[in-house]
Amino acid sequence: MKETVAPLTEISLAKVYDPCTTESRWQEAWDKTGAFHANPKAPGEPFSIVIPPPNVTGSLHMGHAFNTALIDTIVRFQRLQGKNTLCLPGTDHASIAVQTLLDRKLKKEGLSKESLGREAFLDRAWEWKAESGGMITSQMRRLGFSVDWKRERFTLDQSLSKAVIEAFVLLHERGLIYRGEYLVNWCPISNSAVSDLEVEMKEIQDSLWYFRYPLTDNSGYLEVATTRPETLLGDVAVAVNSHDQRYVNLIGRTLILPLVGREIPIIADQHVDTNFGTGCVKITPAHDPNDFIIGARHNLSQITVINRDGTMNSNAGIFAGIDRFEARKKIVSAMEDEGLLVKIENYQHSVPYSDRGKVPIEPLLSFQWFVNAEPLAYRCRESITKGNPNFIPERWEKVYRNWLTDIRDWCISRQLWWGHRIPAWFVVSETDGQVRDSTPYIVARTASEAFTEALECFGPEAAIIQEEDVLDTWFSSGLWPFSTLGWPNNTSPDFQTWYPTSTLVTGFDIIFFWVARMTMMAEEFTGKSPFSNIYIHGLVRDENNCKMSKSMGNGIDPLILIDRYGADALRFALVWEVAGAGQDIRLDYNRINNNSIKVESARNFANKLWNACRFTLMNLPKNTESNFDTPNPTTLTLADRWILSRLAKINLEVRECYSSYDLGEAARKLYEFTWNDLCDWFIELVKWRFNSNNKILSHTSHQVLRLVLEQLLVMLHPLMPHLTEELWHGLVSAPEDVFLAKQPWPMVDIGAIDSLLEQQFSELIEAIRIVRNLRMVAGVKPSQSVPVVFITKRRDLAAILKQSIEEIRFLTRAEIVEILSESPELPSSLAGMNGELQILLPVDGLVDLQALTARLERDLNKADKDIVNLTTRLANPDFISKAPPEVVNEVKLNLAEAQTQAKLAQERLCNLHKS
Repeated sequence: MKETVAPLTEISLAKVYDPCTTESRWQEAWDKTGAFHANPKAPGEPFSIVIPPPNVTGSLHMGHAFNTALIDTIVRFQRLQGKNTLCLPGTDHASIAVQTLLDRKLKKEGLSKESLGREAFLDRAWEWKAESGGMITSQMRRLGFSVDWKRERFTLDQSLSKAVIEAFVLLHERGLIYRGEYLVNWCPISNSAVSDLEVEMKEIQDSLWYFRYPLTDNSGYLEVATTRPETLLGDVAVAVNSHDQRYVNLIGRTLILPLVGREIPIIADQHVDTNFGTGCVKITPAHDPNDFIIGARHNLSQITVINRDGTMNSNAGIFAGIDRFEARKKIVSAMEDEGLLVKIENYQHSVPYSDRGKVPIEPLLSFQWFVNAEPLAYRCRESITKGNPNFIPERWEKVYRNWLTDIRDWCISRQLWWGHRIPAWFVVSETDGQVRDSTPYIVARTASEAFTEALECFGPEAAIIQEEDVLDTWFSSGLWPFSTLGWPNNTSPDFQTWYPTSTLVTGFDIIFFWVARMTMMAEEFTGKSPFSNIYIHGLVRDENNCKMSKSMGNGIDPLILIDRYGADALRFALVWEVAGAGQDIRLDYNRINNNSIKVESARNFANKLWNACRFTLMNLPKNTESNFDTPNPTTLTLADRWILSRLAKINLEVRECYSSYDLGEAARKLYEFTWNDLCDWFIELVKWRFNSNNKILSHTSHQVLRLVLEQLLVMLHPLMPHLTEELWHGLVSAPEDVFLAKQPWPMVDIGAIDSLLEQQFSELIEAIRIVRNLRMVAGVKPSQSVPVVFITKRRDLAAILKQSIEEIRFLTRAEIVEILSESPELPSSLAGMNGELQILLPVDGLVDLQALTARLERDLNKADKDIVNLTTRLANPDFISKAPPEVVNEVKLNLAEAQTQAKLAQERLCNLHKS
C-alpha cells in the first residue's frame, strides 16, 4: 500500500513559514514518485522543452537560476493546462572550458596533460564531470526544476556521441565538411582554434608604431603604421589604395623588409583605408584576417612567424623562441637602432581576446576541419521567412536573420583531448607513418569501418591513425534538441511525440553561439525547425549593473539566497523582475550580509500567502464536510461577489500572460491580487463574519475564501511550486502522492465577472482608506470609535455603502456610519473627497483641536516652503539645461506632491474651524 501523509491542519501548519523544510519535503516527494516522468503515450497535446545544458565547469550561477525559473514557470503552466509535458535536463561537456580548468589544476600539481597521457587525462576529466555534474543536478533540484530526471542527458553520453558521429559522417558525405589550411583564431592558452563566437572584442589603450620601409633602389622609403610590430617579420607586401595620389607612382615597385632584408612588392588594393596611419599598410597574410584576404587576391605567399604557444618561430630569425609581446618590444628597439622608427602614437582600438583563455587571439594559419555553413544557413533563412521559429520578442528575429546572412564557414576542430574525437582516420602508410597536410584520410563511423575502407583503397599494407582533434562543443550541442530525443532513430517514441520541441528559453548572448547552430543542424537532419518558439531573455546584472560572471568574480551563488529565503522566493523575485522578454534584470545584492531586498520582498509575499491559508484553516467550521461545497449564489455578499469577479478576471489575465510568455506580468498580477485584493481587503472584510452569530454568512464566507485560495494556489504554482503544493494539500486534504503540479487549471466562472461591481467596490475601498487616513491625521487612537459621514448624490454608490455598513464599521472602527445626500452642518470635522463622494470625520469633542490645528498649520507651512524651493529650481535655466532629465522629472513630481499636500492641509484647516 502507498504511504500517505496526514492532511495539513492548523496544528501541522506552523505559525511561521519555513521554506527549507517545505521545499525539501516536496522535492523528495516529487522525486520519489517520479512525478514529472513523461510518457510519450500519455494523452494530451505534446509540449516539450529541452533545457539549455549548463557547462560542467563547477556550479550554477544566478544566470542559470534565472533561466531555470523561467523554464520551469513555463513548463509547470503547460502541465496545468493538461498537456503531455516533457522537460528534459542535461549538461554540456564544454571542451575548452573544462580542459582549461583541468590544465590549471594539473599545473598546480606540477603536471601537464602530456605527462599524464590522453587516457589518464580523460579519466581526470570524467572524475571532474561526476563532481561538477552532481553539484549542478543538486542545485537544479534545490530550485524545484520539474524535469524528467530519468531522461537526463550529457553531451558525451554514448547515445549522444553516436548522434554526433552520424551527423559528422552525413555532413561529410554531403560535401559540407572539409579539411583545409585557413587562418583561424588561435588561443595560445588553450592551444586550440576557437570560433569567431568565442572571441571577445576588448577596447584597449595601445600604441601605433610608424616605421620606414626602404625602397629597393635606395631612392627613399615608405612610412608604414602598425599596431603589431611582432608580425613585421612575416610581411610579404605593403599595400596602398590605388586612388591615393601620394603613392600611385610607387605601385609595382619593391621595398626591403627591415630586419629581414627580404624584397617585397608595393601593391594596390581597394581595401586599404587612406585615412589610417600614412595610408600604407603592411600585409602579413599568415597573421591577419584582412591581410589573408588581400594576400589571396594578389596571390601572395604566407609566412608564419608565431608558434601555437605564442612564441616566435624559426622564421623570426634572432627573435625565435621569444614570447610574441616580448618580441614586439625587441623589434621596436631594433627598428629604432636602425633609424627606422619614426614615431609612436597612443591608439585606442578593439583587440580580439579568447573568451576562455583571456589573452589576445593570434590569427594563425592552420589545417582544420570546417563546415560549409552557407547551405545550412540558407535553409534557416527560408524557414524564418515563414515564421519558423517564432521569436519572443520579435526584434531578436532580425538579429538572428542578419547573422545567417553572409555567414563564414564554421571551424569545428579543436586541438583538445576532452570532447568528441573527430571520426576521421589518416592513412599514414601513405606518408611514412606521419600525419602531414597531404596525408589522405577516411571519415567513418567506427575504426573498423575506416580500416576496412583503407584496405580497399590503399591495399593490405594500409595503416591508419585517428585524428587527434575533437569537435567544437557547439557541434554536439547543436544537435541537442533532437539527439536527446533519440535521433538518428527518427522512429523513437520520444522523437515522434516531442519533436520539434515547443519552446527554447535562452539568453540573447548565445543566439549566434547556439540558437543558430541548432536551427542549422535541425533543418539539415530533420527538415524542421527544432522549436516552435524561442523565448529570448536578458542577462542578470549585479548591483553595479554589470553582467554577472564567474570570471569577473561578481556572480552570486543561488544557493546562498535559497538557504536564506527559499527557492520559491528566489524564483518569484527573478521572474517578477522581468519587465519584458529580452531585457536584462538587475538583482540587488548586499555582499556583506548576503541579502537581497527583492528576494526578501518575495519571501514576505510567501509569508503573506502562508498566513492567509493558516487563517483560513484556523477558522474551519466544525462540520468541514459541507465546507467543500460550492458557495450558494443566493447567500453571497457584496464582498463575496467582488472577490469572485476579481478571481475570474485574474484567472483570464494570468493564463494569457503565461501563454504569451509575459511571465513578469503574470507574477505582478498575482502578487497584487494576493496582497491587495485578497489579504488587505477580502480577508479583512470577512474576519468579523467568522465571529458573528450568522452561521450562513460565516459558512459562505469560508467557502468563498477557500475557493479563492485553492484557485489562486494553482495559478501561483508555476512561480512558487513548493509553497503552493504544501498549502494546496492543506486546503484539499490530498494524499502525498497526488500533486497540485498535475492538477487542471481552474475553470473560469465567466458569469461571476461584474466590471460595474468591481468599479463600485473600488470606490468603497477608497472610501475606507480615506476614513483611515483622516483618523490618522486627527490623531484618533486605534481603539477609539468615532462617527463617519458619507455624502453622495449617486444612488448606486449610496446603495453600495449601505450594503457595506457592517464592513465599514469593522474596518474603520466607526461608532456610527451615516450615508447622506446633502452635507450636514458640523462644528468641526476633517473631510476627504473621492470623486462624487465626500467623507466627513466629526472630531469636535474627540480630539485636541488646538493641537490638531497646530499640526495642520505645520504641514501647510512645510508644503508652502517646498513649493517655493522647488519652483525656484525649475525656474533656473541652468538647472533645466544641465541636470539629467530624470532629476528634473523628480523635481516636477515633488512639486506636484507638495502642491497636493498644501491643498489638503488648507482644506482640512477650513473644515476644522467651520462654525
